[in-house]
Formats: sequence, C-alpha cells, structure tokens
Amino acid sequence: MAKDTKITNCVVSCDTHSKFVLEQLAAKLPDAEYAPESFPGLVYRVAKPKASVLVFSTGKLICSGTKSLDEAKSAVKAALKNFREIGMTISDKLNTEVVNIVASSDLGSPIELNNIIFNLDNCEYEPEQFPGVVHRIETPKTVFLIFSSGKIVITGAKSVKHLEDAILVLEKELKKIKVL
Repeated sequence: MAKDTKITNCVVSCDTHSKFVLEQLAAKLPDAEYAPESFPGLVYRVAKPKASVLVFSTGKLICSGTKSLDEAKSAVKAALKNFREIGMTISDKLNTEVVNIVASSDLGSPIELNNIIFNLDNCEYEPEQFPGVVHRIETPKTVFLIFSSGKIVITGAKSVKHLEDAILVLEKELKKIKVL
C-alpha cells in the first residue's frame, strides 16, 4: 500500500429513532448552533473527541471531523450522552453507518498526470480549474485526487479495508500503464 496513508476525516450517520426539538437543544446546549433560516439542522460541537455533529429533528445525526471510525462513534456517543443529560429522551436502539472515509497518502514518486488521462478510463483533468486528476474506480467504489507530486486524496471509502483495497487497485492501474 502507498506509504504514509492517513485518515483525515470520517463521516458517520446515526439514526436515533427519536425526534428532537432543535430549539430546545439549542437553548440548553452551549456548544450548539441553530439557525433554521439558513440550515435545517443544529450544529453541535463535541470537544473530545473533537467533532461536529449535525442534528436533525428526525433524530438523524451526521458526525464529521474525526480521524478514525472509533473517534466518530465516540463523538456520537458523547453527543447523545449530553442530550440525555439535559433531559432529552433518546432510544437505546441506534443505527450507525459509515458514510465516508477521507484519507491522504503518497505514492512515493512524481506522477505524469497526462499519462494517466490518456491511458486510464474514468478520469477528469482540467488543470486550469484544479491541479489534480480526478479518478473514479468502481470496485471498491472510491474517488481519487491524484497530484503530480505523487500525493493522493481518497474519498468514498466505507471502511479501512475498503480504503486499503482502493489504494491497491490504483497502484495496480498505475503500474499497468507504467506511470508508477
């Protein structure tokens, strides 16, 4: 696998099977921001682990900003604990799922981006608008941003294994066209 792979953001959704009155949450939680005229959800900041949790009246939560899946799940638990402490009734039945893992890595050598564009399918490259190639792979379904320095950003992974498998697929594709 590429060296120095580092998860930079995990996004997890959670259905609490409860309804929330966002005005009440906003009034009782000092770390909450609620501006319904600009966004239908409440933004709740969790200090440890550091994360942002979007809270919707339907009882759905979206947690982002953590560096691991364990941190994301801990942030959701911390938010729900704080909600219960101010009197909110929340079901113990939670459906949590990984929405997206974002990571960065280094392929270890400079990459000739034009070679990728001419030799790989599912690529977009408009250097006037963005300095990297956008490359989509189907299995596992992920999107790569590939830069001439050899640095990459991976989005769309649903697990660490999914992330690792995607990087291996990319490396195999790049070796096949002799770019890596």
